[in-house]
Order: sequence, then C-alpha cells, then structure tokens
Amino acid sequence: MAKLDLRVRLLGRALGALSVTKLDDAKLERTQQTPVGHNPVIDLLLGGVARGVTVTESTAAGADGQIPIRIYRPKGAGGLLPLVVNFHGGGWTLGSLNQADWLCSNVAVNVNAVVASIDYRLAPRHRWPAAADDCFAALIDLVGRAAEFDADPQRLGVMGDSAGGNLAAVVSLMARDYMGPTISFQALLYPATDLTLTSPSLQENANAPILTREDAVAYRDHYLGGQDPAQPYASPLLALDHTGLPPALVQVAEHDPIRDDGLRYAAALRNAGVPVRTTTYVGMPHGYLSFPKLCRSAPQALAELSSELRAALALPA
Repeated sequence: MAKLDLRVRLLGRALGALSVTKLDDAKLERTQQTPVGHNPVIDLLLGGVARGVTVTESTAAGADGQIPIRIYRPKGAGGLLPLVVNFHGGGWTLGSLNQADWLCSNVAVNVNAVVASIDYRLAPRHRWPAAADDCFAALIDLVGRAAEFDADPQRLGVMGDSAGGNLAAVVSLMARDYMGPTISFQALLYPATDLTLTSPSLQENANAPILTREDAVAYRDHYLGGQDPAQPYASPLLALDHTGLPPALVQVAEHDPIRDDGLRYAAALRNAGVPVRTTTYVGMPHGYLSFPKLCRSAPQALAELSSELRAALALPA
C-alpha cells in the first residue's frame, strides 16, 4: 500500500476536529446554514471556478418544490452541448454547490458540455429518500428543459462524488426502472454503494484521513434515520438486477474506507454486462477531487473523468 503524502495526513488531522461524529442533528443543521464560500484560503483547498466558464444560478423541480441548481457552460461554445448532471458529495448532510464549483466548471471546459449541479435537500431534516427523489426529479426537469440551456438531452451523463456518487448510481437505477430519461454515462467517484457497511475496506482503512469508518457510520445514520439500509435506492449495490444500466466510470481511492463499495459496484455492473472502467488512485484518500490543490492525483483523475465523458457523450459519427 502506497504511503499518504504528508500534506494529506495534515489535512486529515485538521478535518478530524470537524468530524461529523461530533455533530448532533441540531449542530448539523446550524453547519448547513453557513455553507463554505470562496476566498483565497478556501480555494487553495477546494479550487475555484475554472476560467472560460459562464456560471448561471437557476432552479429545478425537486420532489417537493423547487431546488437551487448551478449551470456551467463553456464561454463561446455554440450549438447544442452534452448535458452532465452533477450531485455533490458531503455525506448527504453537508456539501453545497460551492463545494462542487471546481469539478463542475473544469468538466464543462474539458468536455465542452453544459454541467448542471443540483442542490438537493440534506439530512437530518430531510432524510432518505428526499435527496434521491430530489435528484431524480431535477434530472427529469432538466432533460425536459434542455433547450433552455442549449443542451442536447440525447447526450446525457450523470456524475457525483462520495454521497453524490451514490446519488448518481441511484438516479441511474431509477431512470432504468421508470423508463427514462435515457442516461448515456454514469461517472461514480469514490461512491458509497452499500449502506449496510459491509465492505472489507471499512476495516482496512478504518482510521484513514478525511473519512474514517466512524464518519461513514455517522453519515449513514444521519441520512437514513434508522430506515433499512438495504433498500436499493439507498444502497445501489444491493439492487437485485444491474442489467440495462448506463456504461460507467468508477474511480476509487486506495486509502478510503468505502473503496470497496466502488470496486464491488463496478464488479456488479460488469457481471451484468455493463461496460465499466475502474481506476484505483494509489496513495489517495477519500475525496481527492474535493482537494485538487493538495491531492496530487486530482489532475489525472479529472483528465480521466473528462476523457470518459467526452467519448461517451460525443455526437454519433
């Protein structure tokens, strides 16, 4: 196993003081009311908005009313572009549109696509299935309004990191089960796919930086509030059937308690006949794409993600 960089270990130590295990429901809701913004220090960790992108604030239909979204479009790009819908990470309890700015804006530029980032409802006030239902409702709404954003609904991708990777996989299941919309590609970045928490890596990397096993348990418990973790729209790995799902990229991190969630899900897709590319980023912690200035593999992971999306969403010859 490759060693973690010193800067990653120091980051993990600093973030450990803010662990979700120290937050009850009331403290979590107060934290949600003060989302992380942009300033030079924050952007040093999380990255800022890429150059050459136009950013627009809008709303989309959630499962219970309108929810905020953020649209990224490459400046000067003409014609209909592919549509990529992003679901941010944060353990279904934290995270925001700001947190996803670096990833979404860079994907918009690199893929030459319209990227729509979804600000779904968060637990503990809104427990499962609120986030999943919001994401699916917003996806349907955006596909129906694609012309408004000069986007091509026939070239549709979804992506998400961590809890967002869970939601991207769940939305792909929902779209298959409810006969649309047709998703061409799913990009799952260190996704949580088994909320029964049975992946062996939870023990192997129990005390990893950024995310520990205790953190994973706390996030899951806040999200589900005691509901059955084996529900397939909570744990997509446990769906009875994975046939007919979109081709996928699954990225995982070597030093991640939920690394095997991603690897097991990739294997389930492959066994069901779904084309899958799987990459394990050696020496990386959970969330490496959320800390692009500190995690040395972030540029490579972004390049792989962009290349896979660009190929999957290209116009037919």
